[in-house]
Parts: sequence; C-alpha cells; structure tokens
Amino acid sequence: MDLGKSVYSEITPEIVELSQLSEEADKIENELFLKYDVKRGLRDLNGKGVLTGLTRISEIIAKKVVDGKEVPADGEIYFRGYDVKDLIRVAEEEHRFAFEECAYLLLFDKLPTGKELLRFEKLLEFYRALPTSFVRDVIMKAPSRDMMNTLARSVLTMYSYDEMADDVSLPNVLRQSLQLISMFPLLSIYGYQAYNHYHEGNSLIIHPPKEELSTAETILYLLRPDSQYTELEAKLLDICLVLHMEHGGGNNSSFTTHVVSSSMTDTYSVIAAAIGSLKGPRHGGANIKVVHMFDDIEEHVKDWKNEDEVKAYLKKILNKEAFDKAGLIYGIGHAIYSKSDPRAVILKSFVEKLAAEKGREDELALYELVEKLAPEVISGERTMYKGVSANVDFYSGFVYRMLDLPEELYPTIFAMARIVGWSAHRMEELANNGKIIRPAYMAIEPRKEYVRMDDRT
Repeated sequence: MDLGKSVYSEITPEIVELSQLSEEADKIENELFLKYDVKRGLRDLNGKGVLTGLTRISEIIAKKVVDGKEVPADGEIYFRGYDVKDLIRVAEEEHRFAFEECAYLLLFDKLPTGKELLRFEKLLEFYRALPTSFVRDVIMKAPSRDMMNTLARSVLTMYSYDEMADDVSLPNVLRQSLQLISMFPLLSIYGYQAYNHYHEGNSLIIHPPKEELSTAETILYLLRPDSQYTELEAKLLDICLVLHMEHGGGNNSSFTTHVVSSSMTDTYSVIAAAIGSLKGPRHGGANIKVVHMFDDIEEHVKDWKNEDEVKAYLKKILNKEAFDKAGLIYGIGHAIYSKSDPRAVILKSFVEKLAAEKGREDELALYELVEKLAPEVISGERTMYKGVSANVDFYSGFVYRMLDLPEELYPTIFAMARIVGWSAHRMEELANNGKIIRPAYMAIEPRKEYVRMDDRT
C-alpha cells in the first residue's frame, strides 16, 4: 500500500461510521453531572475553580467579599505578591523593558537589583543560541503549517541534545528552563520562516540573534526582513509578553505543567505537553478568532459607529447566523473574570498610542464599541451565571496585527511569554515533591455479562 499523505489524512466512510458508534458510546447525559455534583472543567457554574493546590507564584482576584458574600470585582493579577499594573507602570516610567525583570521575579520570588537583573539578562543572552546545525537538521525538515506543533517538536528534539535531560534536580531543571526561555523566540520564528519559505514560496530569512536586545526586541529583530522596529512597537510587545507570562496555577497549560511534572518526567516532555494545551482555540489560539471575527464585522457592518447596526450583527453572531456560526463573540468572557480582565484593561491603555502611530484609530473605535455592546447582547440572549467582559485576547490580536506579526505566530508569542510561568510552576511542583496528580472519575457504565462471539447480534 502506498501510504502517502492523503491516506493518513483521508476520512473514509468506515471511519465515519465507527466514529458515530464511538460518540454514542461515550455520550453522558448532562443530568448525571448535576446529579453527582461533578465540577465540569474543575469549576462550578459560577466559574469558581476546585481547589487542587497551593502556589506562591501568582494570584488572580476576580471577586471580593462584601457583607459576608462574594461579589464580582474588577480583576487583579499579582506576580509573587506584586501588582502587575505596578510592575508595568514603573518599567514604563523608567523607560525600560519589563519582561526580564518579571521573569526574574517569577522564578526567584524577589525583585532583582540592577546588578542582579543585568547578570540575569546576560545569562539569557548566553543561552539564546541553538545547537550546531539544529536549524538545518530539525527546523528545516518537514516544516509544519502549525507553529505550535513545530515548537513542540523542536522542544522534544532538544532532549536529544541534553546529556542531563532526565535529571529532575532543581539546579538542572532551572538550567533547562532558562535555556528554553531564551530559545523559544528562535525556535518559533525560525520555524515560521521555514514554513513561509517551503509552504508559501517566500524568501528564506534567518537572522542570528543580536546581543544586548530584550526579548521583545529580539522577536521583532529576528522576524522582520530588515530587523527594524520602533521603540513603541518593542515596548508594546514587551507589555504583551508580561501580561501573557503567568496567570495562576489553574489555567489549562500551567495546570498541565503541574500534572505532568508530578509524574517526575523530563522538562522537555512537560513543556511540550504545556504547548499542546496552549495551542487550543479555547486557550492560546483565541486571539486569532478575535481578529477574524472583526474582519467579518468590518465587512458586513456598513457604519462602524452605529450602535444599533453593530449590536444587530453581534446578535447574529451569537445566534449562529454570522461569522463562523459557532455562537460565540470571541474575546468576550473568561473562566475566572466577570467584571473586568486586568490584562485587557492594561493592554487597552497602551493600544491607543500604537493605533495612532499606525493610523488605525477607526478600527480601535470599533473594538471599543464591541467591547461595550457585547456584554449587553450576551446577557440579553443567554442565561448568565456570572458577568462577562473583554479578556486579554480581545486586544492582543489587534496589537499583533498592528505590529504586522503573522497570524501563524500569535499562539507562539503567547508561548514565548508563558514558558516563564510554566518554568516557575514546574520548579514549584518539584520543590514540594508532592504526590502524582490523579483526580477521580466516577464510572457510570452498568455491569454486563460477557457474550460469546457466536451469540452476539
């Protein structure tokens, strides 16, 4: 048999029939989840997560206690006890980048002195290199259309280049983590350049990293053919990286990091699993959906400033009559936040400057109008257990588009930031030497007597 690509990709009638059989076998009635008080998604109907662990790394606040009752509150994020708004604000006031300082804080639970930060930045710079011929032998071979899969493959391949790959002692895991934090921009962007050349037929451009650049500057330097960028572009990308680098231990990919680390497997397997989690459109791939949704709105709404016209189209999207017919207004709502997502609030405060520099004020006004109207539309059409507001994905895709970053890289930019949080959570899991994480599932299938082959119908 000729096992070409088409054979691996083909869905035959037999597969369709078997998949229907599998779906019927696996379907569980919603009433049973309520009957047994199962917290689907490890959350209750109000979005409150089941407590499965403790962490010192970051804290997310979405509610406050008033008169003994929990009520929605403006969202807040703290990195090791420090308000992220303050970390970004002070870096902005002092005209410096924040990502490296926040990475140091998350990993070591202290704000670095000037000397400590410089030493840390030099260490990241030292590790910002790939093994000899890695680009040629790994990244250029079988380039994928999906950059997250390319990144995961590269991370798993790094195992083969590490003589201490299976050593889970904290010094070794820290060394591996720092290397991956430094390498992620190279692995991601070189993977994209290979795809852009071999799949899209464009010129192959591989810039070696330049010394004394921040992580945000390195991303723009490596990606752009002429390596040019403005200070505002680099600063706004730096803010995006900070806002994406950590979000509590309960988010899907960080929880994956804890789960897989608890089995005592190697760092590369753990991070590849986290990448697989982040890739999903319900997690790190959501901002692509947002920009595509706005493309659709801009095409079908004649007057972007007309509230009634915009609201009517949002209702069509919600009622599965427009855009992708999924019934979702992307970028609105979050598993934890209800009143506001602090990351969206912080990012929005800087977006106006970039929109003015790029001449995109009209688009920004449309984003702001949808942000205002969408919660009204959703609450009017759906049963609400908690409030909804714009999340970080609502504005991040717009920022990336204004920066002329290719959509294929949107999720990997998230990963370039979140690798810091994953590293911190892996270190925390190993430092506490806890049990392997194994939650319970209740079996509801009835017992059956075995039927011999000749007696089956």
